[in-house]
Amino acid sequence: MGVDRLIRRIGPHLLPWLHKSPYGPILFVRHLSYKDIKKATDGFHRIIYCNSHGTAYMARFQDGGVALVKEVTSQEKDVFYREVQLLGRLHHRHLLPLRGFSTGNKRVLIFDSIENGSLKEHLSDPLKTPLNWRTRLQIAIGVAAALEYLLLFSDLPMYHVSITSSSIMLDENFTAKLSDVSLLSSGGNDVTVPHASCPEECVVPDRGNLILQLGVLILELITGQCSEEGGADLIQWVQGSRFASSMHKMIDPDLGNNYNSSELKRLLTVAKLCIKSGDKPMFSIPQILHYVQKKLDVSRD
Repeated sequence: MGVDRLIRRIGPHLLPWLHKSPYGPILFVRHLSYKDIKKATDGFHRIIYCNSHGTAYMARFQDGGVALVKEVTSQEKDVFYREVQLLGRLHHRHLLPLRGFSTGNKRVLIFDSIENGSLKEHLSDPLKTPLNWRTRLQIAIGVAAALEYLLLFSDLPMYHVSITSSSIMLDENFTAKLSDVSLLSSGGNDVTVPHASCPEECVVPDRGNLILQLGVLILELITGQCSEEGGADLIQWVQGSRFASSMHKMIDPDLGNNYNSSELKRLLTVAKLCIKSGDKPMFSIPQILHYVQKKLDVSRD
C-alpha cells in the first residue's frame, strides 16, 4: 500500500523528530512528507467529504495504494500532536486506523487504505458494484460495534464522532471502517464520551444524536438513498402515517428480491427506535448492538 511504502522509505530519518512531541513518542504513527501527501491528493482537490471538523481527501499513491487524508482545522500545534497520539492508540476492526500525519500549510492525518471508497459511492454511484443484503447487515453491525468500542472500551477521554455514508469507508472485503473520529473541540455538535471508568449513571450529552445518526444510516442502507442533511427526508418517511404501506416501495431497487424480508423488518424496527429516541435515548449503543446481532443472527466480527 502507498502509505506503508512511504512510511518505510522516510520513517527512519524522522523517528528522532517524533520524540519532540510534548506528549512523548507517537508510537505506530509516522510523520510523512507534506510534498508527497499534497501530490497524492492532487493538491488537496480529491475531496471525499467535508464538515465543520475538516475536509477528508483521497490520496492515490504511485504504486496504486489509496488512503484517506483528513485536514485538521482550528487547532493549536500541541493539541494537534495530542490528537495524533490519542487517535493512534485506537484499534478496532471497524475504525479506520491512523497511519501517519503531516504538517505544512495544512495539518493532516493519514489513515489506512480505502480500496473500495466510501459507502455513499456504493449506494449512489450506478457504476459501483451494488452492495448485497448481507454486506449491508454487516456494515450496520460493524458501525454499531465501533461505537460500542469508542464508548466503553477505549481510553480516549472525549472526541467528536460523525456517522454518515460519506465518512464510512469500505476496505477490500467491504468491511465498514468509521473514519470521522477526532478530538473534541469547542463548538459544533460534538459527542462528549466519558472515560471507560465512568460509572453507569454518567450522562453523555449528545448520545441521542449519535444513536439518531445510526438510525439514519440504517435507513440509508435499506433504501439506498444518501441523505447528507441530517436524514430529514428519511426520518419524515419512517415516522409518517403511510410508512407501512410505502415500505416496499422504499427498498433499494439494487437489492431486487435478494433480501430476507424478516431481517429487513427487524432492521427497520431498530432504525425507528434509534430515531424515536431523540434527546433521551431509550437504549444504549451496546443494547442496540446486542439486539441487532441476536435478532439478525449475524455473528460479531
